[in-house]
Amino acid sequence: MTPREVALRSNTRIPVKPWKNRLLAAAVAPLLLAGCRTTGARIAASAFTGAGDTFARDDDPDLVRDAIPFALKTMESLLATIPEDVDLLATLTADFTQYTYGFIQQDADVAEMEGRTAEARAGRERARKLYLRAREYGLRGLDELYPGISARLRSARDLGPALDRVKKRDVHLLYWTAAAWALAIAHGKSDMQLVSELPAPVAMMRRGLALDESYQQGAFHEFFVTYEGGRSVADGGGPAVARAHLDRSVELSGGKKLGVQLSWAETVLVQQQDRAAFEAELRRIVAFDVESAPRYRLANIIAQRRARVLLAHTDDLFA
Repeated sequence: MTPREVALRSNTRIPVKPWKNRLLAAAVAPLLLAGCRTTGARIAASAFTGAGDTFARDDDPDLVRDAIPFALKTMESLLATIPEDVDLLATLTADFTQYTYGFIQQDADVAEMEGRTAEARAGRERARKLYLRAREYGLRGLDELYPGISARLRSARDLGPALDRVKKRDVHLLYWTAAAWALAIAHGKSDMQLVSELPAPVAMMRRGLALDESYQQGAFHEFFVTYEGGRSVADGGGPAVARAHLDRSVELSGGKKLGVQLSWAETVLVQQQDRAAFEAELRRIVAFDVESAPRYRLANIIAQRRARVLLAHTDDLFA
């Protein structure tokens, strides 16, 4: 007699591993919804929002790319039933932003480097729309926690008092909403109304940095490497300010996150036209052992892919 048969005959509960619980919840979600729509949706939503860093540790970006859209659309279906679920809104915000940056935006950037202008333009427009979708989910979540805050953020007025209400426990939602918003602006520079909203995501990032600079091992500092690196010294930014954020980010992550080093190379070293330092930085990124940092495996593999493309197009970036 098998262990399962023994368990069944003795009414013993057979433990199910956590990852199987998540798969089970996703598979039976339609049945749960048919019986008790709201309760079933919350059970399934919990399975998705508690899924941890499974995707982040994967070593196959193409597999993840194919899998994420189904998960995103399933979560959107669940949200239609439980529209006030902040955890689900936060997960949608983060996952749409990461999916768009890691795949849609990267494809558009490569197309631009290779002279496929129409493809690049279409990709950037799609990325902008997806970033805005992520932003809307994030603002909805923030409104659930802090009623009326999204209207004040959209107006870009009195940002300080509005954001002073945000607590440290909510930096995850704050960060990904701001990231989605800033990335949408970067891909919608012809939309002057959207561009005029930039003070909002920047203020959100500053609030997050003040609340918890160690969030995701320096994620707020990573943002400011790019933001301050692209600003002039006269405006309070520049290479020195960006460098300080880079150093702190590397310190917090133990040098295990390649994205921030890539941002430094693309933003500051290209701006300074320091080709030797740029190539050296990218070669260090490519040579990094991604298995030494399994928590960031997927993001680091994507960063390495981008670094290789940039190295192949160095002549286009430097005089």
